[in-house]
Amino acid sequence: MLMFFSRNACTRAVLCAAFTLMATGSAYAWTNKPVRVVVPAVPGGSMDVVARVLADQLSRDVGVPFFVDNKRGAGGNVAVTSLLSSPADGQTIMIAYDNILTEIPHVIKQNFSPLKDIKSVAAFARSGFVLVGSPDLPAADFKGLIAYLKANPQKDTFASYAVGSASHYAGLMLGEHAGFKMQHVPFVGSPPALIQVMGGQIPIMVDGIATSLPLIRGNKLKPYAVIAKNRSPSLPNVPTFAELGYPEINFSNLAVVIVPSTVPSELAEKIRTAVYKAASATPVQKRLTDLGLEPVQPQSIDSLEKVERDGFEKIGKIIKQFNVNLNE
Repeated sequence: MLMFFSRNACTRAVLCAAFTLMATGSAYAWTNKPVRVVVPAVPGGSMDVVARVLADQLSRDVGVPFFVDNKRGAGGNVAVTSLLSSPADGQTIMIAYDNILTEIPHVIKQNFSPLKDIKSVAAFARSGFVLVGSPDLPAADFKGLIAYLKANPQKDTFASYAVGSASHYAGLMLGEHAGFKMQHVPFVGSPPALIQVMGGQIPIMVDGIATSLPLIRGNKLKPYAVIAKNRSPSLPNVPTFAELGYPEINFSNLAVVIVPSTVPSELAEKIRTAVYKAASATPVQKRLTDLGLEPVQPQSIDSLEKVERDGFEKIGKIIKQFNVNLNE
């Protein structure tokens, strides 16, 4: 028996098929071989943990192993060099915070162009920052903290996890907008800096929420303000800098998947689709939230490129304004 469909019915059927393919087939069509995931961080760090959460879900979705290859060093140069030395066939990708594109190139000489040689194909989470202080500080809130630092100039130092990082220039911006100059004490990574803050040797630090959150929950650090457009779901009782009258202190890092710019557009789009599918999985969302990260809405590769370019220019202006350099 012949069956006839209306044009609208046929259209609906085609759209349903297309969405089904987008949700499943595109991810599986990316590759049938193991994928190397370059991560510019040491094993166990926050970026490494985030990368493994996504890589594990991608492995389940795509049906092939995704193995993490940690390549820390030289401000991302080691990792990016490893990525670019591999064929642009989707078998090697990088998962990183986008400061490797927008921030680090301003303070460390790179052997690649962050806006030409590599590109982000998907941003799947946002990592904010939080101003934390020693649990022994007498200040109960941000206003009290500023008053305390002004009244005790010998205490007006701040730690950072790296020279030239957001942790560094956020402290400089805070001092300028609050009306006093603070002394910068840089460390290599968050853990040694946070040890000094928890011990009271250095009163405050701007750190990534992901690394400070467990210590805040354990009452080993006091949170005073978050750097974000809105309050962090992980720290709902902590005000934003904007709420406190410091709207200029507003930036964050995106967790992104990066490929060489020479990866064909069709393949880049398949990787993008697979990443957003994996990132939307309930276990991934829960784990990222537990780590203090926030979900972000999917966007096109072109839109994300504009976000990264704007971020590069914005941070470049901040670094130039405060004369941030490795020798400081």
